[in-house]
Amino acid sequence: MEFTKPIKIFVVDDDVMLTEALSDYLTRKVAHQVSCFHTGEEALRRIGDNPDIVILDFYMNTVKKDAATGLEILEVIHKHYPSTMVIMLSSQESYVKAAQTISKGAIQYVIKDEDAFEKIMQQIESM
Repeated sequence: MEFTKPIKIFVVDDDVMLTEALSDYLTRKVAHQVSCFHTGEEALRRIGDNPDIVILDFYMNTVKKDAATGLEILEVIHKHYPSTMVIMLSSQESYVKAAQTISKGAIQYVIKDEDAFEKIMQQIESM
């Protein structure tokens, strides 16, 4: 799929290897700007850069113990930047967590499995 305008993507996850791998994957697939952040607070400091999409980890506390949760970050983004689409990532296969994220404004809840990157790409292509 070819996009009519460059898209800006934030990848927010405390797993450094995952953010680098996902950033590389997205850059190769869509060739647009991808920025990585390892805490939600880092991402929120840069949210004024107006990303089109934020790919956000549900749990984030290995880098900073009192870090904001993915749901808290999602609420801030949805309230102050409602046009920014958020895709929630989680290793938890939970209907309840998926429903929570969708009700708070995420466009998709993706399980971190071997198909996660492709599911994210499909969502981006459907924009």
